[in-house]
Amino acid sequence: MKKSKHKEMTISEASDYFDEHDIFDFEDVIEVTDVKFKLQKKKYVGLDMELFKKIRSKAKKLHKSEDILIKEWLMEKVG
Repeated sequence: MKKSKHKEMTISEASDYFDEHDIFDFEDVIEVTDVKFKLQKKKYVGLDMELFKKIRSKAKKLHKSEDILIKEWLMEKVG
């Protein structure tokens, strides 16, 4: 299996990246026509920006996305 030369990104990182770059800058990009996925309902909760910055910092140290870290913490508390 051919390994991708592009690093994996979170949705947030990809969004930031493509704010500054164009998809057409890549010669090896091909159009994907057959995508299957399962949608899940989600509830988004507002956080104070200072709290979110602390969570982002902690997540970065743990090499995780903010979403995953928050979900793990909530699962520990709620079960």
